[in-house]
Amino acid sequence: MRIPLYQVDAFTSQVFAGNPAAVCFLDQWLDDSVLQAIAAENNLSETAFLVRNADGFDLRWFTPVIEVALCGHATLASAFVLFTCKQWPEESIRFQTRKSGELVVTRRGDLLEMDFPARLAYPRTSPEGLNEALSLTPKEVFGSSEDLLVVLDSERNVKAVKPDFVSLERVACRGIIITARGDQSDFVSRFFAPRVGVPEDPVTGSAHCVLIPYWAGKLRKNDLHAFQVSKRGGELFCKYAGERVKIAGKAVLYMEGFITL
Repeated sequence: MRIPLYQVDAFTSQVFAGNPAAVCFLDQWLDDSVLQAIAAENNLSETAFLVRNADGFDLRWFTPVIEVALCGHATLASAFVLFTCKQWPEESIRFQTRKSGELVVTRRGDLLEMDFPARLAYPRTSPEGLNEALSLTPKEVFGSSEDLLVVLDSERNVKAVKPDFVSLERVACRGIIITARGDQSDFVSRFFAPRVGVPEDPVTGSAHCVLIPYWAGKLRKNDLHAFQVSKRGGELFCKYAGERVKIAGKAVLYMEGFITL
């Protein structure tokens, strides 16, 4: 069996930046253990698997250790491959997912815009071990459906955080988003998820489902420009639309080939 494989750097216009994702096209679903083994072998933060359906594609995402409910950069990468390498003829692509409903990606000039569910944050106290693992005292801490949102007082402090990942893995949540007002953008962020095999994710679309409503409220504006200030870095163009958020970015092809099983 030969499975077409593409590796795409998402939320960037140049290779070796943004967030790399693998995109695999299947004729039909393989056993979950095989999908997980492929993702582990790829050893990227996410591998996307697609199967054609009547309206578009069924889409699933795996980290090296688990399947996740929602992934932004691998969705962007999947749409990029379809538009750029597969010559998808329409301006939008519909992806049906198992845990996040239908997701639509639309081509708008040189940007690909994803329509994702908004995830509202709610105030909470810091869970046990969080401050120690991050070596800081947050300005504010919020919960969400999956992740913690930790607000700091400057972009410089977001960039300076050096987590203790062993300790951070013990904190009871999927991942930790840290964020602050940006120096040259509306906001910046980083994302840590050692519990799901991703110590630091370079650029995290799903985290912006939480970040966009939060910063739209704080800044009293719905159109937002964001950077994820990881080592690789990424740029996102965002819009708050009530129960949905729009997350747009660029992508670039790094590699294509085949998996042989």
